[in-house]
Amino acid sequence: MIDRLNMFLVLAREQHFGRAAASLGITQPTLSSAVKALEEQLGVQLVRRGSRFQGLTPEGERVLDWARRIVADARTMQAEMEASRRGVSGRLRIGVIPTAMPRIAELTGPFLRRHENAGVSILSRSSDEIREQIEALELDAGVTYLDSEPIGRVHAVPFYRETYCLVDRSEDTAPAEWSEAALRPLCLLTPDMQNRRIVTRHLLAAGAEAMPRVESTSMLAILAHVASGEWAAILPRSLALGLPLPEGVKARDLKGEGHMVGLVTAAREPHPPLVEALLRVARSIEGVYQ
Repeated sequence: MIDRLNMFLVLAREQHFGRAAASLGITQPTLSSAVKALEEQLGVQLVRRGSRFQGLTPEGERVLDWARRIVADARTMQAEMEASRRGVSGRLRIGVIPTAMPRIAELTGPFLRRHENAGVSILSRSSDEIREQIEALELDAGVTYLDSEPIGRVHAVPFYRETYCLVDRSEDTAPAEWSEAALRPLCLLTPDMQNRRIVTRHLLAAGAEAMPRVESTSMLAILAHVASGEWAAILPRSLALGLPLPEGVKARDLKGEGHMVGLVTAAREPHPPLVEALLRVARSIEGVYQ
């Protein structure tokens, strides 16, 4: 049953029998037969079928919830048995918001030094993607904002507080006000990024509105415009200091307390050994890096 539930999870993720079968490395008829057998075993229809995949039935949505829990528990059990033989080993999939990338090694570095048989895959993801993919068992953990928007059913450990900088070619080095930043010709991240939504809220609180003429998902594109001398950007301090800024471009602190960024994992317990090992590292450095 575990194998069938896992196939069902992949189908729910891909929303397409062909793509799900390819992801699993099996044929489409094999996947269809497995889902049909699962439906017969549970006595309910899970998938709306037509000429193509048409979504899950209400019963399918409920089974999806159970499948995630059952498959997660089965994987944890297997990982615990493996850890009892070999110690903590394997590869962690960690989704990280782009603005936290310059600091992620502060977390993964100590983890890798403590566990020589472990590895990490660090994947750039939005905060929404991190929440969704942890729930869908596609990520083991994430580094994201903890206090600016709902983060869902997760276990969270604070990591550092993100503050912000006005980045431009100004000769002034004193901390800037958000109302001043709003008057600059801004290049900002796109509105689907949580960092952009945070910046927008700060500007509104200062009585200003973000009216950027340039929006991008790429920090390199933003910095390229700033380097031209005509534009300014609002970036997290860790990113502004972690990136090589173009010659003549300076980062000025913006006044304010900022927002907490932390490690999040599924709220299910017990955690797999790899995840628990990462949580121990996060707890050991909690409050150290600010």
